[in-house]
Amino acid sequence: MKCPHCLQSFFADSNGQFIEWPDKQWLKDKDGYWHVRTTKCPSCNRATIYLELRMVSDFSIVLKEMQIWPKGTARSPLPPEVPEDFVADYKEACVVLADSPKASAALSRRCLQHLLREKARVNASDLSKEIDQVLASKTLPSDLADAIDAVRQVGNFAAHPLKSTNTGLILDVEPGEAEWLLDVLESLFDFYFVRPAQLALKRDALNKKLADASKPPMKQTKP
Repeated sequence: MKCPHCLQSFFADSNGQFIEWPDKQWLKDKDGYWHVRTTKCPSCNRATIYLELRMVSDFSIVLKEMQIWPKGTARSPLPPEVPEDFVADYKEACVVLADSPKASAALSRRCLQHLLREKARVNASDLSKEIDQVLASKTLPSDLADAIDAVRQVGNFAAHPLKSTNTGLILDVEPGEAEWLLDVLESLFDFYFVRPAQLALKRDALNKKLADASKPPMKQTKP
């Protein structure tokens, strides 16, 4: 598994199973058997806790499994070049993903629209038309253009036009839609913030090297 705290991969024991604390017991109700599964990352020494529900008639069948600590998903932290207002929206979308993919997708759509308006300078009445404007500008690499175009297909905007006109509205999501939106945001953050910052650092380093090379050599004084 991958630790949701430090993102290091590890196996809790030689069989790849969780190490369970012995004082945790099964609790049966009308929904099934409930159980808490726990493990601790050997790298960061922090706990991960799951709540598991199994079928009464067939104990081997897991009906539901929820990560209850830490909240959110095991996604890499955003680079420091990403502005805080975008980081805040992205983090919130990650935190609610496990509990409500619908809420996560709504937050991501709103963040995506904000990003396109700020960086691509689009100005349309809804997200779908703003995506059209970005694609028409041909300012994105082909892989990123395909990615944001797929936002509409993955989210089935044709069947749910409110996803385009009211980006922050909590609506039903298609399978994988919320995760896809987070992936697209990460790629766009890299394109709009990280790559330009890295190129600027390289350019400054080159300019300094050229400036140093153009300086006349220091005259040596006789002893």
